[in-house]
Amino acid sequence: MLTYWRRLDGDSAWMRVGVLLLGLWLLVTLVLPLGTLLSKSFEDANGTWVGLSNYARYFETPALTDSLWNSVWVSTLVAIITLTLAYVYAFALTRSAMPGKGVFKALALIPILAPSLLPAISLIYLFGNQGLLKEWLLGASIYGPLGIVIAQVFYCFPHALMILVVALSMADARHYEAARVLGASTFRTFMTVTLPGSKYGLISAGFVVFTLAITDFGIPKVIGGRFNVLATDIFKQVIGQQNFSMGAVVGFVLLLPAVLAFVADRWVQHRQVALLSGRSVPLKPSQHIPRDTGLFIFCALVAGAFLVMIGMAVWASFVTRWPYNLNLTWANYYFENFDSEGWNAYFNSLRMAAWTAVVGTVVVFTGAFVLEKTRGFVLIRHTTQLMAMLSMAVPGLVLGLSYIFFFNAPGHPLGFIYGTMAILVLNSVAHFYTVSHITATTALKQLDSEFESVSASLKISVGRMFKRVTVPVCLPAILDISIYFFVNAMTTVSAVIFLYGSHTKLAAVSIVQMDEAGSTAAAAAMAVMIVVTSAAVKVIHSLLTHQLRQKTQAWRLR
Repeated sequence: MLTYWRRLDGDSAWMRVGVLLLGLWLLVTLVLPLGTLLSKSFEDANGTWVGLSNYARYFETPALTDSLWNSVWVSTLVAIITLTLAYVYAFALTRSAMPGKGVFKALALIPILAPSLLPAISLIYLFGNQGLLKEWLLGASIYGPLGIVIAQVFYCFPHALMILVVALSMADARHYEAARVLGASTFRTFMTVTLPGSKYGLISAGFVVFTLAITDFGIPKVIGGRFNVLATDIFKQVIGQQNFSMGAVVGFVLLLPAVLAFVADRWVQHRQVALLSGRSVPLKPSQHIPRDTGLFIFCALVAGAFLVMIGMAVWASFVTRWPYNLNLTWANYYFENFDSEGWNAYFNSLRMAAWTAVVGTVVVFTGAFVLEKTRGFVLIRHTTQLMAMLSMAVPGLVLGLSYIFFFNAPGHPLGFIYGTMAILVLNSVAHFYTVSHITATTALKQLDSEFESVSASLKISVGRMFKRVTVPVCLPAILDISIYFFVNAMTTVSAVIFLYGSHTKLAAVSIVQMDEAGSTAAAAAMAVMIVVTSAAVKVIHSLLTHQLRQKTQAWRLR
């Protein structure tokens, strides 16, 4: 082994050490915890091996199997509704000449800045038992599948929209010109040119939405009522009944559809073919007043619904006592009156999100660099790459539960981090690793191999090239990764609901507990604080990115 390493030059040896360290990081923060969770699902409460008896008991319990069916059909319905709305919205943004596209796109992305609990809280104020518009439901109840579906459509919409906008932006004007010359109607052109050209994006968005919906915990916890789903079952088994073995079983049942959706999405993406060639002509939408007017009205209605949802939460957070005293007050923001941690939960979230952004960005970008630039070492690199892609398929609740079993095991060398801020940061980095890794890898692939050839000929070390060339060129992607980690860490609840300690309670967890205690207005106020913080950080990020592009990315304008 020593002879093997000596044959390598210094840079190659260090790069391979970097790959090994990244593999070790992913092994400890992702693979081993999931393996421990799987092992726990085959044990009883005393740690005795019982084989498949826990799984047999699960499928023999009607209430638990009903939750599986509820999760599947609700998530499927959410995917169908979300894809329909998002496709039309994306079509309006990319294939029409309607005014205000930038504003509509910005409004449609607002839900990303909010915790999933916010739309559920807003719906309670709008259509709950004492809701402002409860008569609109004609006797139906918002507590249950109806509320879950509406809230999850709000929550999932921007994720589907971003994928579909990219899919519909890839269009060759020559295909549409050919359809026009052949006398094809607008509908036939859509069915034979537009829809087939965007089908892979549509399928991928469907899998993403389904996974988000079936793994979400916050919405069914707040507005689900007695309608049970897998995500709330895990919480009930672990927190309510202290039945960790059955919680592990439900966790893996929840993991299965998420993994299947992830594998199907990867398969679809591998089958996708290039839609644009060197001879392609970019499609520039022409003005068509009836179409543009209709799409403008549609986008206005969807964006208006989003604003109503956000606005309702903001208004509710200032109401003195709903619905008896609608005078505005700051009392709901005195969180110490509703939660033992008060404002500390919010500041804990800020610290956790900041540390997640810093640690996650360093680990992800450095890790992607060593994976992308290391030559040879094929088996280790491919195994590490596979582990880097795994977290996208793991629901936050499942990952959080696996951390309980792994880091809290007796004698674990890292057991001291359990209940601390460190485990929350590790969990958040692991949970949101894959998307950030793909972003970093995409940015690194844009760097020409000439950089490496030149640096090698000049005997410049890989470390120096990384510092002087790679980081400055990829700085916009690095900033995107950091903001992605920060916003998701601020808004997540499912990944951390099992892991916070007495002094590390987070804002999203505080929302759940205040809502359970009946302090819904205070819960809305905390949700609004998360939205305001995420939006402010996003604005700062945009300004910083603009400044850095002008100072360090001037070469792009040449």
